[in-house]
Amino acid sequence: MAIYTRTGDKGETSVIGGRVGKDDVRVEAYGTIDELNCFVGQARSLMEGDERFGDVREQLLEIQHELFDCGSDLAFVKLSENKYKVKAEMAVRLEGWIDALQAENPVLERFILPGGSQLSSVLHVCRTVCRRAERRAVTLGRSADINPEAVIYLNRLSDYFFALARTANTRLDVADVEYVRSKKVFRH
Repeated sequence: MAIYTRTGDKGETSVIGGRVGKDDVRVEAYGTIDELNCFVGQARSLMEGDERFGDVREQLLEIQHELFDCGSDLAFVKLSENKYKVKAEMAVRLEGWIDALQAENPVLERFILPGGSQLSSVLHVCRTVCRRAERRAVTLGRSADINPEAVIYLNRLSDYFFALARTANTRLDVADVEYVRSKKVFRH
């Protein structure tokens, strides 16, 4: 089976319910989610075989499926609310995961730089790509009806990646890299 169709050779692509330019804000939104999903897969592969990360590897696999759901919701030109795949309870579940991860992490006093371990660095990439996906979804929502839960999910997911990046360093016994020019900005 050929994976090429040649239907996009003139700069257009199919979305659910029509065709748009490949640079359309809708394509940019779900394309950024696809990019994020690739980095999540990379993070999962860095955890392979390490029992310290079995719990979060499973969470990340679920997140990968949910990112497909999120992209699907944004790919629809017209979709009724009862067909949306991203639901409010998904963001609520992320909040529980964030709280559990934060309980493992040392108290945060200063801003931190992405880094420490390779795994933490990749998770910070996930965080920033997730923030971009959120911005693209917000932009799309200004001109089209979208599932508002998708934006909330992406917002919470970027927080999850921040917490998980810190937990990765904690579990690997690697210190977060503090931004040395920062004063103590977080109150406890």
